[in-house]
Amino acid sequence: MAEDIRKSVAADSPLGAWSLPEELVMLRDSVRRFMADVVRPLEATLPHDCPGPPPEQLATLQAKARVLGLWALQTPSAFGGAGLGVLGQVVVAEEAAKCRMGAFFPACGAFGGNPPSVLFAATPAQYEKWGRPIVEGRATRAFNAISEATGGSDPARAIRCRAILDGDAYVINGAKMWTTHAGTADYGIVYARTGEAGQKGGISCFVVETASPGLTRKPIGVLTSYSPFELHFDNVRVPVENRIGGEGQGFALADSFLVQTRITYAAGCIGLAQMALEHAIDWANQRETFGVRLADRQAIQWMIADSEIELRAARLLTYQAAWNADLGRDVKVDASIAKVYAAEQAFKIVDRCMQVLGGLGVAHEMPLERWFRELRVKRLGEGASEVQKMIIARSILSRRAG
Repeated sequence: MAEDIRKSVAADSPLGAWSLPEELVMLRDSVRRFMADVVRPLEATLPHDCPGPPPEQLATLQAKARVLGLWALQTPSAFGGAGLGVLGQVVVAEEAAKCRMGAFFPACGAFGGNPPSVLFAATPAQYEKWGRPIVEGRATRAFNAISEATGGSDPARAIRCRAILDGDAYVINGAKMWTTHAGTADYGIVYARTGEAGQKGGISCFVVETASPGLTRKPIGVLTSYSPFELHFDNVRVPVENRIGGEGQGFALADSFLVQTRITYAAGCIGLAQMALEHAIDWANQRETFGVRLADRQAIQWMIADSEIELRAARLLTYQAAWNADLGRDVKVDASIAKVYAAEQAFKIVDRCMQVLGGLGVAHEMPLERWFRELRVKRLGEGASEVQKMIIARSILSRRAG
């Protein structure tokens, strides 16, 4: 039995005792080669804090990715995509994050083609109009507008942006905050209140074209290299046929896709931390102080060891959550555990690795200071760490009480 287990384990499996399916090993290796041969050489020609490659270079990157089949990976095959499961998406997310822009622009944006997940619950006509063009590369990515100034972690109570039915259209008034990609997207998925305040069933989901009269977009300066946007809706008229799902179903649609995206979000954090640790190990092996290599100093050894322990634990939690998701299990708690642990530990690991590199760690010559800033945001994105802990605690306490 022990021999059978040993034979089944891939030597370089990121799961250690568990092996990835052969097809995912091949996918991982393909993404890894693409990052090494195409993405990172391009990144080396761009400014350190560049928010993304210029449009013409992005188009070239995406064309190369499509030739290799690295396109629309998260989109179900029934909708024209590659139809990767969550575990496959995690494998890609971890590898694609291993570049300077990897926190918010994995693979420099090369792996596109995924429409917003709520469009998979749309009517066939709605999907053909808004989803298919993104899969086929005829449109840019869309944005998701959920958060508002009143809060983003509790949309059932926080959403004040209101949509009122007026004949054959809804009239939307209000504002959204922290909306990514709103500066370049062709349209966005907007969640607005159509029912009473505080009701989960009082929120509906709409497709809103960015060129709609009354919609204005303002970038919000933050510590990262890119800017999210503040959106203002001033009597923006949206046709009834732009509503996704029934009236009041918006919260359920949002909740269904947010759970799984937390798992791939965690995987991206792990990819950054892995790269930071490799930089620190290489530096420790070559750098000498007072005639002794850093690698031979116990303080540095413990920093490396702690980072490796935390990284392995984060990876195991994330891959387990993905595995359970692919089995069709309820992964709300698994996803929250993976997200909070991976984001928090990745931030600590990068901080620790900067300490190992000393002055070089905060220099623009290395990517660590950019990762440090962007991982600070990762601790807030997709639900702040405290919100994830609240989800975990509520589940554990209610299960025990039951």
